[in-house]
Amino acid sequence: MKPLSIVIPIYNEEACLNDLLREVMAVVGCDPRRVEILVVDDGSTDGTPRILRRWQQECRALRVLTFAANAGQSAAMAAGFRAASMDHVVAMDGDGQSDPADIPRLAALLDEYPVVCGYRTRRHDTWSKRWGSKLANAVRRRVTGDRIIDIGCSLKAFHRRPLQDIPYFEGSHRFLPVLLAMQGCSITQIPVHHRPRSGGTSKYSNWGRLRRTWIDLLGVRWLQNRSLRYLVREDSHPASRHTADAAPSREAAASN
Repeated sequence: MKPLSIVIPIYNEEACLNDLLREVMAVVGCDPRRVEILVVDDGSTDGTPRILRRWQQECRALRVLTFAANAGQSAAMAAGFRAASMDHVVAMDGDGQSDPADIPRLAALLDEYPVVCGYRTRRHDTWSKRWGSKLANAVRRRVTGDRIIDIGCSLKAFHRRPLQDIPYFEGSHRFLPVLLAMQGCSITQIPVHHRPRSGGTSKYSNWGRLRRTWIDLLGVRWLQNRSLRYLVREDSHPASRHTADAAPSREAAASN
């Protein structure tokens, strides 16, 4: 793998954080020349900060950004992307449901595509969560016209540079592939593993998420409709072309 930044937003995940970091490090290592594991603590109030401090002593590749107060997943993702120092970036959730073993497969495809989206083929969530996600994906695809299978899957890989140019807002983490496609990025998708939560509790409910997502979706559609689209061709001045044609090349002048 090329040097890689792993961005992991977390909030009150002390129950599964040790296992998650241990798995990530087993896959990507702790050589800071090859990888940085960038954990963004979104104002945790449990034992998460203590666990991160201990792991920092054991892994030189672990970087920790800490919010003074909870600001939400979109803010945590944006902070992680902007702080990333490697050209290739993989994002994943901190709840342990994403499998770190999938990281090399996503990262390898960044040699061909600027955006790689994982999609969960077998979800280990409640029926209501699966239903809510299916509905949200269908509505989003109808409104935006995108073809992302499972935009809610946290496992995604990116080139770092385009991540610096997209607009970030509350809820933007749910639309990253759509926003990057507006920047001209091509996208590929691969199946990834999904696991049951090993501990802790989910921070989302179906109703709360769907209500916020609908408002965000309308905003993204507005951005699509109002985005600037143009092709540029620069023509040199006729006098400049004449001068360039008349002047002998350096090689020709040397042979005279």
